[in-house]
Amino acid sequence: MKHAIVTGGAGLIGAELCTTLQMADYEVASFDIREAPAGIRSILCDVSNEAAVLAAFAELGWESLDLLVNNAGIASPDLGPITELSLGDWRAVTDSHLTSAFLMTRASVPLMREGASIVNMLSTRAFMSERNTEAYSASKGGLFGLTHALAVSLGPKIRVNGIAPGWISSDKDLRGEDHAQHPAGRVGRPEDVSRAVLYLASAGFVTGEVLTLDGGMTRKMIYAE
Repeated sequence: MKHAIVTGGAGLIGAELCTTLQMADYEVASFDIREAPAGIRSILCDVSNEAAVLAAFAELGWESLDLLVNNAGIASPDLGPITELSLGDWRAVTDSHLTSAFLMTRASVPLMREGASIVNMLSTRAFMSERNTEAYSASKGGLFGLTHALAVSLGPKIRVNGIAPGWISSDKDLRGEDHAQHPAGRVGRPEDVSRAVLYLASAGFVTGEVLTLDGGMTRKMIYAE
């Protein structure tokens, strides 16, 4: 059986990833500070903490790994003006996204078999921004660089790719205009991300790439009416 680790496996996208990978015949472990969905092995771990990550892998006890999805991170982009952003808040956000991906990757690589894959979860905010999102955008931009650097360093044994989701939601009460502004005609869903992860996990000639998954929003020119 193939083995997969999903960080942030208790969140909106992470929970869907865990379930989808399990249905695709992976044995799945969620690394998160919260419990994983029912039926998924839950390893309680702050993935931004070096000692916690090492302890979590010891608890996991796997001898091989086929897929790592670095999905964890604080999902609060707007932290206020840069002049009021504390160093503690900056580090909390960047550590949750970027440092965690480094720590998890470093611990995972020795377990990875030939043909294994790493998928880093970016955001379209790596390439475009709203106001007051410096820590979040810098974290996601850092993951972009980490993705292509790892692809070069770890290939050909291990492929490394990324996904940059746009607006992903399971909210049934979204407005019509929320959907209509997307060229694809709707807001993204968690299952859109999980399908992309499955694709990248099996796409043997794809490495160092970031797949934008935003319903076409980053290709749409927007001007004030």
